[in-house]
Amino acid sequence: MKRLMTLSAALVLALSSVLAVAQEPERFVRYSQGGGEISWGMVHGDEVFQLAGAPYDTMEHSGTKFDMSDVRLEAPVEPTLVFMTAFNFRSHITGDPAEYPGLFIVPANSIVGPEDPIIRPAESQNLHYEAEMAIVIGKRAENVAVADAHEYIFGVTAGNDVSERAWQGGDIQWVRAKGSRGFNAVGPALVRGLDYKNLQITGRHNGEVVQGQNSNDLIFNMEEMVSYISSYFTLEPGDMIWSGTMGSTRAMVPGDTYEVEIEGVGVLKNEVVQGK
Repeated sequence: MKRLMTLSAALVLALSSVLAVAQEPERFVRYSQGGGEISWGMVHGDEVFQLAGAPYDTMEHSGTKFDMSDVRLEAPVEPTLVFMTAFNFRSHITGDPAEYPGLFIVPANSIVGPEDPIIRPAESQNLHYEAEMAIVIGKRAENVAVADAHEYIFGVTAGNDVSERAWQGGDIQWVRAKGSRGFNAVGPALVRGLDYKNLQITGRHNGEVVQGQNSNDLIFNMEEMVSYISSYFTLEPGDMIWSGTMGSTRAMVPGDTYEVEIEGVGVLKNEVVQGK
């Protein structure tokens, strides 16, 4: 009987270990080699295993793997629509919160990856950082209830919503100020299985911590954003929703670096370079 109990305890421990591993967050990247074709991959330790497509479409492995040190990380997203949220942290607003989310769209090709520079346009006067959390949609969403929205959120990544404040204040729309070429850095990974309602977001300007807040301080959380946006627009797999930033921001100049760190996702670090 004692031997049976020992075996049973060992079996329970083994099953618990398997379940714990199964529940660990899954990390996905997009990568290239030598400037060649860009592929999706799933990260295990220091290796990336190539997928047959985007992870929200297929988990089929191609049979190819690489050491992470041998690949170039690209932006871990392929959106058609990129929705951003304005004034969504209380620390970033003055006065009372709005009754509904401040929403705007930027071009998908404004997105760059964790190894790309942030491009400061030649006529830019006041280029600011904005540390944010972004989610990626996993399946088509229309008129989604808040209670069901978690079923449509595939994963989380870090983003820097670079903003030209002079243009933002002077233009009729924010598309140039928020969506110019090279403005929106994303990465280093897309992670599934994190509690996106409770993640610490940290921003560092040249190594100095200048932004920091938890995602539980959002005025409209990401499930509310999915529900709100899907009431008016059809969200497709791969589309993005950004959280909005926290606190105050300052200007960046060429040679500066900005880091956005989200627990469980990693550190997104980009250098500012002068554009033409």
